[in-house]
Amino acid sequence: MIVRNLYDDIIGTDSDVDSKQWTSRRLLLAKDGMGFSLHDTLIKAGEDLHLWYKNHLEAVYCIEGEGQIYDKATGITHEIKEGTVYALDQHDQHILSANKGVQMRMVCVFNPPVTGRETHDEDGSYNLPTE
Repeated sequence: MIVRNLYDDIIGTDSDVDSKQWTSRRLLLAKDGMGFSLHDTLIKAGEDLHLWYKNHLEAVYCIEGEGQIYDKATGITHEIKEGTVYALDQHDQHILSANKGVQMRMVCVFNPPVTGRETHDEDGSYNLPTE
C-alpha cells in the first residue's frame, strides 16, 4: 500500500516541480508500479500552455479555477471550470489556458506513467524514458 500526503510528503521535495507556467506535484510515478502517474498540478493565472502528449494519454480533472482548452485539430475551445474533466485520448495537440487572475488546480493522470524527470520539449510533449 502506498500512502502519501501532498503537504507532508510531496511539497518541497523532488516530486514538487515548478516552472514559469505550472507547478506539478507528482503523487505517483512510474517507480510506484501502478501503470499510471498521478499529479496535482497548478496552472498559473493567465498562462497559455501549448501541449502535445504524443507519447502519453492524459486525463485531467479540474478541482479549482477556470480557463479553456483549445483543440488545435478541430479549432474548438472548451471552457474548463471546477468539476470539468477532459481526456486527451487521441494525443490531442492543445492549448490549455488559465484565466487571468485565476489559477487552475488540476488532477492529472498519465499513461504510460511519467518518471518525474521529464521536461516539455519544444512541441509541448514528454519524451518516453530511454531506460
